[in-house]
Amino acid sequence: MSDAADPVRKKPTQAEVDLICAKHDRLWQARPGGARAVFAWMDLSGLTLRGRNLADADFAAARLHGCDLSGAKLDNANFFGADMQDINLTEASLRRADLRGACLRGADLSGADLFEADLREGTIAAADGKLGFRVIEAQKRGDTQAQGASLVGANLQRSRMTGMVAIAADFTDAIMKDCKLVRANLKQANFTGADLAGADLSGADLSGADLTDAILVGVKATMWRTDGANMEGALTDNRSAGESVSRMPAAEMLRDHAQWCETGGVEGQPSVFDGVDLRPLESIRGLNLTALSAKGAVFYGLDMEGVQLQGAQLEGADLRSANLRRADLRGARLGRAKLNGSDLREAQLGPLMLGADRLLPADLSGAILRGADLSGADLRRAVLKGADLSRAVMHGAQVKQADFTGAQTGGARGLDPADLKAA
Repeated sequence: MSDAADPVRKKPTQAEVDLICAKHDRLWQARPGGARAVFAWMDLSGLTLRGRNLADADFAAARLHGCDLSGAKLDNANFFGADMQDINLTEASLRRADLRGACLRGADLSGADLFEADLREGTIAAADGKLGFRVIEAQKRGDTQAQGASLVGANLQRSRMTGMVAIAADFTDAIMKDCKLVRANLKQANFTGADLAGADLSGADLSGADLTDAILVGVKATMWRTDGANMEGALTDNRSAGESVSRMPAAEMLRDHAQWCETGGVEGQPSVFDGVDLRPLESIRGLNLTALSAKGAVFYGLDMEGVQLQGAQLEGADLRSANLRRADLRGARLGRAKLNGSDLREAQLGPLMLGADRLLPADLSGAILRGADLSGADLRRAVLKGADLSRAVMHGAQVKQADFTGAQTGGARGLDPADLKAA
């Protein structure tokens, strides 16, 4: 990448940028001397605005190569036509930001919040003595094959990305519900585990894309291209790993199981939902399903708040985006289960007492809990060997004597490293 002086954009110093940010902060605090931050047509390459409150700031046509905006508040900010190559926007808030025509080649937006952001096409022009106006394009990178932007775990819900070019971009585990991706160029992009429920992919080019375990429920796929795309394990409206529960007398089976639990086995009978797609149920809220067998079953998006699943066999089950708040999962078998983005706030995942001196710990070995909310959850003695807790929220979670051997905890919030050692 060239570091040559930009003839169009002004290059401020870090001190000048800090002063603009301070005035913007004063404006937000309704203090004297405040002024909106305007970085339009400036070259901020290599500078840091980390953690700054720059909501509503103007970055139109700015050059931000390698700029550090990690953790910054950029809601409603204007980045129209900005050159944002290699920018660091990890954990930044860009809700409803205008990113039309912005170049995000090699940008890192891991964990960023782009709710309702606008990433559609856009072109910006500058006055030219000979031509009148000329289109300003992003500076070409020196390398021959530009690395795609990283949007790992980013919240892109309801974002407008019509016509976006995101070749080889990494959308792993991104929340992309109801996104507008009409005619987007997404060749060779990585959507592993991404939630694209309700997204509009009409006319989009996904040739060679990796859609392994992606959620494609309710997507509009008219005229899309998926040549060479890997869709192994992808969850769609009419395809899942198992039989649809709509073909089974599910209500009666669940009622019989609940009766079996409540009468200590005197009445009713235990139910088995191994490999079954339970999505049509929509809700099993508050049911007593102790010791239920649902290995490899699909619970995606189900309302399971307060459900009793003590000792349940849920190995390999798909519980992504499920509402498991205050669920009783003591002693449950959840090895290799998918719990990405699930709500496990105040869930009970501690040991199940089987006798005076016998405890059955919850088993989450190899479970995927990326982006799950475990705030206030009870994880005492839980077995989390090899589990993926990347970007999980764990504020107030009890982890005494939990086994985190080989667990991935990068980006997890509320988890003190000291707790891991103590556990």
